[in-house]
Amino acid sequence: MALQSNETETGLCLLAVHAHPDDESSKGAGTVAHYHGMGVRTVLACCTGGEAGDILNPAMDRPEVRTRLAEIRREELAAAASVIGYDEVVMLGYRDSGMAGSAENDDPRCFARASLDEAVGRLVKVIRRERPQVILTYHENQAGYPHPDHLRTHEISVAAFSAAGDPDAYPEAGPAFQPSKLYYNLWSRRRLQALHDKFVELGIKPPFDPDRIERAAAEGEATILIPVAAYEDVRRRALLAHATQIDPDGFWFAIPRELQAEVWPHEDFEL
Repeated sequence: MALQSNETETGLCLLAVHAHPDDESSKGAGTVAHYHGMGVRTVLACCTGGEAGDILNPAMDRPEVRTRLAEIRREELAAAASVIGYDEVVMLGYRDSGMAGSAENDDPRCFARASLDEAVGRLVKVIRRERPQVILTYHENQAGYPHPDHLRTHEISVAAFSAAGDPDAYPEAGPAFQPSKLYYNLWSRRRLQALHDKFVELGIKPPFDPDRIERAAAEGEATILIPVAAYEDVRRRALLAHATQIDPDGFWFAIPRELQAEVWPHEDFEL
């Protein structure tokens, strides 16, 4: 039976805030699995349903998948969250914004066009209910992948981190609670360079061009590295659970499994 809120072996809680289904698997999956294994309650707040995401796995690009993509992405998220070890998944209820300039980005229901105050309030309610000591979210600089939903996820996370501890803010969201730390998930320049070098060594075309690697330098510097080599298979299985988004023959799995953890055996965060 799943533990209820605050019913953990340690009395501790970690909250990860992500933009879309699949982000929880590509960013911080090993860290969450690690702390879940230590008895920390782990909660995922997913801001959107990922409805605007392309089908990136050719084997899943079929009419019957396209017609129920939103439902399938929820199913994939549930499967991935179970692999990682999330005790609860909370959907904030916004529509995927798509990339800037897309038709989805003009939809008034999308996350990027939602009231910032309302969105912060939704996340404050989750924070006050779950009472996490630590929140994981995105960096303010998204030079490598400036998706509107990632930018908005950063905005609401930073605002909610402060507002949750203010008894005068969002009184309808429950008693005030101040988390201790807010960390940004990073794909650091050093990590991208290490992956690039391994691709070259193996004679495989690298997925990151030099410009992308250099842009990563502007996205923050890691202040803590969490060792996650033991959870490489968790990350792999969680990614594969997102069958519409992850091509099993794509770059995620181009490096042999026995070498993956050696290339960069950490996950990077900035406090």
